[in-house]
Amino acid sequence: MDDDSPEARWGQRTEIPLFLASLAFMGAYATHVLAVGMPAFWHNVCLFTMVVLWVLFAGDYTVRWRLSGQRFLHFVTTHFLHTVVVFLPLLRPLRIVPLYDVIQSRQGEPRLSLHARVIAYASLSTLLLGFSGALAVYQQERGAPGATMRTFGDAVWWAASTLTTVGYGDITPVTPGGRVIATGMMAGGLALLGAVTGSFSSWLMQTFTRESDRRPPGS
Repeated sequence: MDDDSPEARWGQRTEIPLFLASLAFMGAYATHVLAVGMPAFWHNVCLFTMVVLWVLFAGDYTVRWRLSGQRFLHFVTTHFLHTVVVFLPLLRPLRIVPLYDVIQSRQGEPRLSLHARVIAYASLSTLLLGFSGALAVYQQERGAPGATMRTFGDAVWWAASTLTTVGYGDITPVTPGGRVIATGMMAGGLALLGAVTGSFSSWLMQTFTRESDRRPPGS
């Protein structure tokens, strides 16, 4: 997809508003899950907000598909992240790379090096994935028979240990839904950790190489 294509122009116009909408979706979902004692009316407001925003995301996906001119199955395979966030809208804030591209195209040259950007992307993605995963698994585990995850604090602790691949085992999901979410969190944690460590190692190698090149022979 080139920068002058209809799909690219649509993305330039909608990426920032849709990112803000994804944060609103996450806020509505967090309120629905955590505010247990909230009146039923406000729970319904949260659910209605989530449905409206999901329809918005699905509409964006449909427009992108039509503008791409591709067959649907080909579009699904070439726009994997778009497809995932339609079915799992809680993960839409992870689309921070396209968001950065849109913002950067309006500001000119990037202010951060490639390695700094990769580390920043991965760090922010880890925080968003950890918070989303903690919310989702807490909703599944709360009140389940034999559950060791009794509070949202337990869910955050579990998410942190899972994403960092530590896995203490003191808190583990017991429901089928919780274990499915845990599997996705493990895969995401490995990918993000690999991106950070790989980029940091590459930066160190380049730094030491430049220092070695600056030293006079025989020193």
